[in-house]
Amino acid sequence: MIPVTKPFLPPIEEYQKYTEGIWQRNWLTNNGPLVNELELKLKDYLQVPHLLFLNNGTIAIQIAIKALQLKGDIITTPFSYVATTSSIVWEGCQPVFVDIDKHTFNIDASKIEAAITPNTSAILATHVYGNPCDIDAIAAIAKKHNLKVIYDAAHCFGTKYKGKSVFAYGDVCTTSFHATKLFHTVEGGAVFCNHADLLRKMAQLRNFGHDGPEHFNEVGINGKNSEFHAAMGLANLKYIQQILDSRKNQTQQYLKWLTREDVQTISVTEDSEFNCAYFPIVFKTSAIADKIFETLNANNVTPRRYFNPSLNLTEPYRNGQVCPVSEDICSRVLCLPVYYNLSNEEIDFICRIVLRTLNN
Repeated sequence: MIPVTKPFLPPIEEYQKYTEGIWQRNWLTNNGPLVNELELKLKDYLQVPHLLFLNNGTIAIQIAIKALQLKGDIITTPFSYVATTSSIVWEGCQPVFVDIDKHTFNIDASKIEAAITPNTSAILATHVYGNPCDIDAIAAIAKKHNLKVIYDAAHCFGTKYKGKSVFAYGDVCTTSFHATKLFHTVEGGAVFCNHADLLRKMAQLRNFGHDGPEHFNEVGINGKNSEFHAAMGLANLKYIQQILDSRKNQTQQYLKWLTREDVQTISVTEDSEFNCAYFPIVFKTSAIADKIFETLNANNVTPRRYFNPSLNLTEPYRNGQVCPVSEDICSRVLCLPVYYNLSNEEIDFICRIVLRTLNN
């Protein structure tokens, strides 16, 4: 079986060194020393001013919305994992879908202004597959209309835009450290921002609104993460360059086989360094995509339909909005397997199946 992804795991003895310290301290959670160490090391590696380690990427988005005190409509993309939209609704706001660019698969910045009304409070855009959005255009629109910007950068560990981590952009940027991600802490996530006051507010929201042992300054939530999860992050961070290099090599191997007119691959945003977190391909028709999906599964290869259906067509969020580009791409896209120890021989096997199916 070749799954769409496998979590990277460090040598078990390296993880156990961290857990031995947890046993000695008997400090399992509540902002422990490994959580603090991970936050500091991530800040140093990513070269960002402020971040908080959280228990998942969904809570990260929810805390960002709460911290920015957003109300009303939030403009977002229909081409993302459901957590992007569900977080908006969970926080009592209304998602307004703007269609995507057919080449980058990100929200089409040229269509955002037409969706802005007096009820719009923010833009929540996803850097899809780790490919940066049109950050400059979105920033200009937000400034013009006095809107906040949140980036869902769940796929983006290691991606840079204009020489800086994409986590450095927006009023708040969020990410996921889930086991399926390029860098993971088993379960986890983070928020990033550039202002200390906003970080302080999100830190309180992360911990039930605590402002001291017996004082509550906010209506908070339990967004903390544990020492065991931080230990996995610290162990994995030592291998991040090897993980990034393997993804890039695998992407190049796929492109050797699948660079052809009847297969569309992602167009990487200009001025960015792409982390190759996923390898999406878009076929000419949905029928071809379905046939290749079925044929790969029959040969014990499990691609995924990231993302299908388009979120504007998903029942809890269906509101009559039409996003033809997203709906079309969703019907034709497959993400092929990418993970640390996926071999070139396995990629060759996958590609031969794809090409044989295309040519029949």
